[in-house]
Amino acid sequence: MEPITNATVYIVDDDASVREALAWLLRSRRLPSESYDSAEAFDAMLQSRPAQRQPCCLLLDVRMPGMSGLALFDLLAARGDLATMPVIFLTGHADVPTAVDTVKRGAFDFCEKPFSDNALVDRIEQALAQSTERLNQLRARSGLQVRLGELTDRERDVMDLVVAGLPNKLIADQLDISVRTVEVHRSRVFDKMQVKSAVELANLLRGAG
Repeated sequence: MEPITNATVYIVDDDASVREALAWLLRSRRLPSESYDSAEAFDAMLQSRPAQRQPCCLLLDVRMPGMSGLALFDLLAARGDLATMPVIFLTGHADVPTAVDTVKRGAFDFCEKPFSDNALVDRIEQALAQSTERLNQLRARSGLQVRLGELTDRERDVMDLVVAGLPNKLIADQLDISVRTVEVHRSRVFDKMQVKSAVELANLLRGAG
């Protein structure tokens, strides 16, 4: 797998030796990381920065003084951050049932201490790949909204009927305009939406939900 250079692995653990060991492991695999000694410190960092724009994942200890890893997880879930920031819990044996429950509630995975370096890095890379995919989806959706916003009301009317599969003649009859006018609007819709066919347009809109 190609080294991931535009991503960050966040490490949140109150144990300095664990943070250092994980940071060293990630450096050895050319994975950039940032470490935090508490859930509060990590959350403060998130609040101080703009919305996450690069792939990332979070290695999160379950038990910590102050805000626990579980409480931080619930906070991130409530804010919708888990969509682009997969969470891998680092757990002791006693925490495994709890960690399994968090996976059911949206955590990416959990790794029991002591963990296998190779297995952990594999899961981290998979989490970063998921983060990348979801960020790309969000960017595509955002770009689509911009393009839709450039359409006039009449172009939207024509687009809706094109997507519904109506031929130009029926679109013209339904909108009470000429076929030539439909053709002009249809061409402008295709240009603005950056597609070349009605099928491509329908797939674009369907893919964006």
